[in-house]
Amino acid sequence: YPYETKCTVFTDHKSLQHILVQKELNMGQCQWLELLSDYDCDIHYHPGKANVVVDTLSRKEREPPLRVRALVMTIGLDLPRQILNAQTEARKPENI
Repeated sequence: YPYETKCTVFTDHKSLQHILVQKELNMGQCQWLELLSDYDCDIHYHPGKANVVVDTLSRKEREPPLRVRALVMTIGLDLPRQILNAQTEARKPENI
């Protein structure tokens, strides 16, 4: 989904913000930088304490999973159109 789309990434991992401007990188950092180069994104540091919504979601109590004996999924011919419509809707300024 983020391919060919400008995106902004907010992270509480401060060193991730600085990896793009470092002159000397170790092998692991080079691999991460290569992975990140596939995306057109701006990385911004956002302290973990200030990220209340994500913190709340990560601490949510887990419900036991439901057991499903069978799953039937019908994919219609309009699936690509539905995906395109959902992506278009998600890119609207009021949904960002």
